[in-house]
Amino acid sequence: MLNKDNQRELAYVVLVDDITSIEGYDRVELAHVSGWTIVVGKGEFKKGDLAIYFEIDSKLPEVKPFIDMEFLAKKKFKVKTQKMCKSISQGLLMSVNNFGWTLTPGNEAIIDDTNTIHFLNDESRFLTKKLGVTYYIKEDNFRKSKGVDKYVKMAQRHKKLFSKQPYKWLMQRKWGKEFLFIFYGKKKDSLKWPDWVKKTDEERVENIPWILTDKEPWIATEKIDGTSTTFTMKRGKRDKFEFYVCSRNVVFDKPDKPCFYHSNVYLEMAEKYNIEAHMKDMLGVHPDWEWVTIQGETYGAGIQLNDYDLKDKEFRAFNLITSKDGRWNTIEMYKFLHNGYNIPCVPIINKECILPDTIEELRKYVHSEVSTINGKLKEGIVFRDLFGKKSFKCVDPEYLIKYH
Repeated sequence: MLNKDNQRELAYVVLVDDITSIEGYDRVELAHVSGWTIVVGKGEFKKGDLAIYFEIDSKLPEVKPFIDMEFLAKKKFKVKTQKMCKSISQGLLMSVNNFGWTLTPGNEAIIDDTNTIHFLNDESRFLTKKLGVTYYIKEDNFRKSKGVDKYVKMAQRHKKLFSKQPYKWLMQRKWGKEFLFIFYGKKKDSLKWPDWVKKTDEERVENIPWILTDKEPWIATEKIDGTSTTFTMKRGKRDKFEFYVCSRNVVFDKPDKPCFYHSNVYLEMAEKYNIEAHMKDMLGVHPDWEWVTIQGETYGAGIQLNDYDLKDKEFRAFNLITSKDGRWNTIEMYKFLHNGYNIPCVPIINKECILPDTIEELRKYVHSEVSTINGKLKEGIVFRDLFGKKSFKCVDPEYLIKYH
């Protein structure tokens, strides 16, 4: 679920919408939370209960109460999509009692051990930071590191050095981290994140199931499994241009700036597709634009487990945003970038898709379409309205089981 800053939350207070039985199984049942289904113990929850939900991709800290749960230890405290008891189970649902917390009258909120009230429909319901939940994929923690403490960021800036045993030993101790920070904590001067750029992260349909009631046509595009890449250019003073190359959270203003990958794939894509020159041309042709932004996915060899049978890396744009018009319609973006500048865009699957009534039907549709890139199982589909303003994604659970 995304918070008000468009950052993904991994742990939060939820309401159990329903409990259904699983045919052939007497000791477990399915809990329904928004569009998610989670296999839980029989009688553990009932409809209307408040609970703590941990999304897939979560890595739970090895502390109480998690460390006391044997099944979590076997999974190395990772929360993934699983097929259990012939059912898809996504996430982990825990009772507030596991944390020693209490419920307010009417089950509208919980009060934790610091007397903080977490309301169901308020930003305070988010518990990711409080409970120390991170992404279990190291790359995600690196490129989505907003909010990560200063010591982790310090280690990320000196990745090779901090992978050595003396530094790893010191990082496990509070005094050791403080000692290292004296020498390595200072961050070198670099460009700040461009404040006109909104960071990319599509909301999952499971968190907004009511969107399926919108029966206006949607544009369906293939969701590519890679690393989010942003290019943006803004007019400066005296006919100068400010050009930025970014991952999800990092601005790569120097070729040697630490990158999760062995080489800086973001700068490579900027050079491969001649992005800087193209953006200068765009702003030259459109003098009423103050800035232009292209966002997309870099994928292929060495990026994710699914390399799309590529020996190299490629880029596909999914957003074109300008200061004058905001985010463009997907089809118009394709005409402008692909036809005008030979910048490839995400494959369009359906230009006038009408959404089905249920998430189960939507998942079947997503699963039925193979990847247009390599003809194999695809990650999912991103749906955009015809005006380019509303959007969400549906990820195929079968893909997550195979590749994540």
